[in-house]
Amino acid sequence: MTSIPLPQLMGQTIRPLVASSIDGITFHGDHLLAIDGTEGYLLQINMLTQQTKILNSEHWSDFIGASGLAVIDDTLWFAIEENVYFCSFLANDLVPQLFVKLPSRANGVTVYQSTVYVSCQDRGKIFVFNRETGKEITRFHAPGIGRENLTVKGEELWVTDTLEQTVYCLDRATGEVIFSVLTPFESPTGLAFYYDAATEKDLLYVSYTFLEPSIRDNPNAEPQHELLYSQKTLIHPLYFKYYPEHKYALSNGFLIELSYVEELAPLYPVDLKDVEWRIALPVETHRQKIKHIESVGLPFIEEIQDGQKVAVFKFEQLTHQKRYIFGWKVVLEVWGIKYKLSPRDCEKLPSLPQEFSERYLVDNDDLAMDTEIIRRAAVEAIGTETNLLRQVYSIRNYVYDRLSYGIKPHIDPPDVALKRGVGSCGEYLGILLALSRLNKIACRTVGRYKCPHFTFTKGVPLEPDYNHVWMEFYIPSFGWVPMESNPDDLFEGGPYPSRFFMGLAWYHAEMAKDIPFERLVSEGTPVAKTTVSIGDLAINHVKFTILEELQPPEII
Repeated sequence: MTSIPLPQLMGQTIRPLVASSIDGITFHGDHLLAIDGTEGYLLQINMLTQQTKILNSEHWSDFIGASGLAVIDDTLWFAIEENVYFCSFLANDLVPQLFVKLPSRANGVTVYQSTVYVSCQDRGKIFVFNRETGKEITRFHAPGIGRENLTVKGEELWVTDTLEQTVYCLDRATGEVIFSVLTPFESPTGLAFYYDAATEKDLLYVSYTFLEPSIRDNPNAEPQHELLYSQKTLIHPLYFKYYPEHKYALSNGFLIELSYVEELAPLYPVDLKDVEWRIALPVETHRQKIKHIESVGLPFIEEIQDGQKVAVFKFEQLTHQKRYIFGWKVVLEVWGIKYKLSPRDCEKLPSLPQEFSERYLVDNDDLAMDTEIIRRAAVEAIGTETNLLRQVYSIRNYVYDRLSYGIKPHIDPPDVALKRGVGSCGEYLGILLALSRLNKIACRTVGRYKCPHFTFTKGVPLEPDYNHVWMEFYIPSFGWVPMESNPDDLFEGGPYPSRFFMGLAWYHAEMAKDIPFERLVSEGTPVAKTTVSIGDLAINHVKFTILEELQPPEII
């Protein structure tokens, strides 16, 4: 078989015809094989033309409910319920034969030489069998909590997890996680490496199955348009780069244009003199780089506040009779990031610097740290745990156990939100900050918006529905590490995924870290919110435009 040149494949998104779901993928020569467990189809997809063929036309019913997919020595492997099957691919008879039966439902299957690996979500395990005898050799702890699929590359076992939105790279012999990366889309369901002999490079493809909302034109309804959810599938390259010396990995990046503009339109008479309107600019981090920045409407002066850039717009006088638009537009390179730190890395840490204690362990943002309910929660959240990383994780789970997500017009302090049991991202964050700081864990607020996840809508301005905030906590001798406020709180009572514990998706835009995102100063004095609210003075306009997908300089 001829090999497809890698440059022709790179960046290509595959949308298989007729696939209701994709429950496993693998490569056979230059063709991609995918299993649709819903319909029972074994699909063969041409990588260049995306032409799709059903290979098991006569045996499709034998494959209903199938998941996991591997081909070795022209033998096809997959799982249905508790059973792992194989069948001859070369003869094309595709009649499943039982290999082994697990104590619970099997999800992912992959084969390497004489070894068969099978993942099992119900048991939280990856079982390892001898291919010749069917005897169990060993078993590993599965790294995530969702349905997991598997593939092998050399001495590495690669795992994708639907709930964690993550791909893990494991040591094939021990099951130890080497590193992990976030996927650019939710619900990854399968993965496979394509090796191009001409370039001697590998490209990792990941499949996804998810519900996609759309507006349907229904002439029999009133109003005529209605919301429709339909199940969609796609297969997309996962680009990544691991930096072991810095203990993090980056994955699929995007070049985006972000604009933040205020439209001055006061709701009531106001008269402010010698005004500075200060708006934080995006920051540069491991996962976010500024490529270009410019003013919108009016020029600004760039200042540094606590090490971060702020755009300062100056007005001699602001009244309700005047109208302006002003703000900034920036082109950003953003990536998914996932840190690889273990509790062992957080043993015998040095003391927190004094300046950090004075700034990041105090109640400087209405955190209700002196109330009985918050102080009691701070003790209950960590119990007897002394390891910093485990403490933060315990605090997160404690808050998730006691809050459900909901939004209101304003943010209540942590004691009120904790009593109510319902909170927005800002209220989740307030409680996380309060409990962490009471336990001597330095932490700070980060925000401000998330790009809508429509990665295939390139060149079209997208507007986020809400602003968003999350947290960073500080590990002495290492640095600041991110943790989302509420998105991992998916289930009542858990277990909770850890995708955004020490990780951020590509669509997070970091604009302010522990400084106010927007502030008014009049005649040299900060204007109190109770005196004049920015929301009563202006309408903010936030737009994201996805320009292109980015690839790292090297593909691992």
